[in-house]
Amino acid sequence: MTFDRKIKIAPSILAADFANFGAECAAVEAQGADWVHVDVMDGHFVPNITFGPATCAAIRPHIKGVMDVHLMIAPVDPYIDAFAKAGADVLTAHVEAGPHIHRTLQAIRAAGCKAGVALNPGTPAEAVAHLLDLTDLVCVMTVNPGFGGQKFIDMTAKVKTLRQMIGDRPIHIEIDGGMDPNTAPLMARAGADVLVAGSAVFKGGSVSDPAPYGANIRAIRAAAEGVYA
Repeated sequence: MTFDRKIKIAPSILAADFANFGAECAAVEAQGADWVHVDVMDGHFVPNITFGPATCAAIRPHIKGVMDVHLMIAPVDPYIDAFAKAGADVLTAHVEAGPHIHRTLQAIRAAGCKAGVALNPGTPAEAVAHLLDLTDLVCVMTVNPGFGGQKFIDMTAKVKTLRQMIGDRPIHIEIDGGMDPNTAPLMARAGADVLVAGSAVFKGGSVSDPAPYGANIRAIRAAAEGVYA
């Protein structure tokens, strides 16, 4: 992974066809996705259960670029090595998921992954102020984690604060929740560069008809990049 602040679209496979994950990952990449976002949920930290390291390992050969694994689980530390071995490029843990987030971020980097830290909507930007030198990505949740398709919660002020805090450090700001051509410009303008989109990417398409994925990705990217035009 080379660092840059260009807009990156990261489709969430939470909105894909669960019976066809490998082909879905390949299809969205072929249609212009920059990263593939994998939402891991444990039914404990969040009220939903999705998938674990075995699923990540199964889809890894179908992903040419970045596999961005978002751990909505607690505890995190016992599972870091398994997700790293499954091929995660980025592993993101929630600051709210345990008492020792420094240890978690150190362990993620020690396992050979980029370290991400996520903030729930009710958690202030200042919660990561002392973590930035251990962090490669800050994920700002713009929905309450647990389910796809929720209504966007505007976190413009938080993203702007984070952007100021990060300064010239090589740290991505990722937005997860409710991203579409209407909300993407708000977050891009505030300083985000990685936009996670689930239903907004996968709607209208399928593995047998992937062209809508490309149209959806281009629409989100154009809306976000239009901020800088």
